[in-house]
Amino acid sequence: MTIQSLGVGSGLALDDLVQQLLDAERLPKEERLNAKEEQIEAEISGLGQIKSKLSDFKDAVDDLRSDTDINGREPTIVNPSEDDDILSADASSSALRGNYDITVQQLASGSRITTDAGAFTSSTDPVLSSGTGSLTFSIPSGDSFTINVDSSTSLVDLREAINSADDNFGVTANIIDTGTAEGPRLVFLSEESGEGNDLVINNDTGAAELDRLSTAGGTSNISAANIESAKNAIAFVDGIEVQSESNKFENTIQNVTFDVNEISPKDNAGNFLSTTLKIGFDKEGLEQKIRDFVDNYNAIIDEIGTLTRYGESELEEDGALAGDSLLRGVQSGLSSIIGDNVSSSELGGLFRLGIELDQDGKLEISSSDYGIGSGEDRLKDALEDNFDDIATLFTDENEGIAVRLYDFVDEFTSSGGLISLREKTAKENREDVYADRETLELRMFSYEQILRDKYLNLDQTVAQLNQTSSALLAAL
Repeated sequence: MTIQSLGVGSGLALDDLVQQLLDAERLPKEERLNAKEEQIEAEISGLGQIKSKLSDFKDAVDDLRSDTDINGREPTIVNPSEDDDILSADASSSALRGNYDITVQQLASGSRITTDAGAFTSSTDPVLSSGTGSLTFSIPSGDSFTINVDSSTSLVDLREAINSADDNFGVTANIIDTGTAEGPRLVFLSEESGEGNDLVINNDTGAAELDRLSTAGGTSNISAANIESAKNAIAFVDGIEVQSESNKFENTIQNVTFDVNEISPKDNAGNFLSTTLKIGFDKEGLEQKIRDFVDNYNAIIDEIGTLTRYGESELEEDGALAGDSLLRGVQSGLSSIIGDNVSSSELGGLFRLGIELDQDGKLEISSSDYGIGSGEDRLKDALEDNFDDIATLFTDENEGIAVRLYDFVDEFTSSGGLISLREKTAKENREDVYADRETLELRMFSYEQILRDKYLNLDQTVAQLNQTSSALLAAL
């Protein structure tokens, strides 16, 4: 039935009456749904926040639960002077600690080939007076590329063709204009370093004029005096000569890689001055991981406190998960692992590492000394004297604090973990609220139809009575 405007016939405010009746029916149910939805949204948000904090903590713990991550080695380099940059180094966690004196006497280099003096009078000279030819550039590894030339190819053209060749494996050509009777000289540089990796330029067609640009394939090639062979890098480690085809020395010192950047300087007597390479524990890196561990643990405790708090007055709202048993279980489990002893480590527990629990249940590395050394002092001493024990404290496969914390937190943060299951349930409850809202809307639509039909009849009846009354009054 079409809903008509009420009150037109009777003059009564029936539309207002219907709206009031609808509001009286709708508002209590809508408020309950709103309150329920608000509670669910707060729960979902709170679970997301604590899950995020736990994930951050899990990442920090992950950096402490593996020997490879925690037992890092830190290379320290002491050059003859601050202006020197002789070498750089990296070391794996399995590298042995030690000091090494290193001198660099030669850097690795590729071949350098220069055309003979007087071979050309101008950079615009053609490389061939007539006909065609080709030059092939190759190295012993098998890499090669070929440049075709003819009577229109100048020295400049040849340079550009070499440098832009698609299959060029690392050969650079440049022209040095001497400004003398020696004329311009074309220089070829190869990136392939290491003894035996010499660049060869072959005169493929045997054209005599191309001998000026080749090292093979002709009778009058570039003279040997203008050909520099590829070289190895040469260094001495504790007086022992070592060589490398490149400027990178890998495993020359076991599990250590160092790159040589420049030749070592000499003293007044002409002796090479050594650079000291020290391989030691990465104390600074481990200390930062420990401090990150403390900060991330405290972030969890703060977040749990915020989410589970009860308002101290009617004006202060409760936390989104006030009194939640899941979060209390998280905090209880974390603090239990934190306080446990690790029998395989001489440190025993976190206290000897300088980490203590404060009155709020958070961790701290205290600067206060109560006769047993401050937390900062204990941390410093442990990093200096008990590096391996720190690793055991966190990484022991059965008792290690980081190992146990990681597994514990993973029970909550994984895709099938306890928090994820709670989130899934909360989201399902939210969908139920959405469905209840739709049901309410359908019911209110039906209820409005019933009310309007009812009061439409009333409106029409009153209108008819009014007409009858008017007619009677008119007759009288």
